[in-house]
Amino acid sequence: MNKHFLLGFMAVILLLAGCAKKTSIYSSDEAMKEFTPSYFDYHYLSAKARVVMEEQSGKTTRGTLNLRAKRDSIIWFSISPGLGIEAARGVITREDIRVFDRINNKAINLTFNQFQNTYGLKLSLDLFENVLFANIPYGVSYRDRLIRVGKTFELTQRRDGITYESVIGVQHGKVTELATASRFHKGKLSASYPEFEDLDGQPYAYKILLELLMENASSDVQSTLVNLEFNKVELQDSPLSFPYNF
Repeated sequence: MNKHFLLGFMAVILLLAGCAKKTSIYSSDEAMKEFTPSYFDYHYLSAKARVVMEEQSGKTTRGTLNLRAKRDSIIWFSISPGLGIEAARGVITREDIRVFDRINNKAINLTFNQFQNTYGLKLSLDLFENVLFANIPYGVSYRDRLIRVGKTFELTQRRDGITYESVIGVQHGKVTELATASRFHKGKLSASYPEFEDLDGQPYAYKILLELLMENASSDVQSTLVNLEFNKVELQDSPLSFPYNF
């Protein structure tokens, strides 16, 4: 299990070309007036998902992802390939990313700036939350490009040298496709949400397809693909624990 595998759950697959879309372009002002993105609301969340991870080498790993989160504070995860054996555990906070590989006894402990310098990919706790819950990456402002295309909105946002391209469904206000690109690094993050279901009155993406492209020591780009299918999601008001001890 390498570092790309450990970070694979955060990542992966581009939605390939679909049917041709009929375009009806609105001005930014007109589109902004009717644009109502949906932000997933929760205090504490616990979830379980089936996960399939495919590394660029062709190695495929299947298992279970256990996830806990406190809004705007922390995301905790544990990956178990099977037989109840935990292979990796990690936490993501506002300050850093920490992951421990039990099998190979290796650890990652990086701030987000260190992560970007090491892997060429800019991340943050806010971005992880928005990717997990199919929110738009940033609040919309008039410096962003927003157009209406059929039954979707297409939103382009540029922040700190990163371009975020989002497709948002008109019917639910959630992101259905997301892709990032950097002016300065080769790392990229892409996400696709093929379907949504109701969760306590909110649209929730129970299936997520992710792709994470990260630089290695020789500045080559390596890809990790992850398919997440949640089979249990619970919203809670009572505090959860987020253990990271081994």
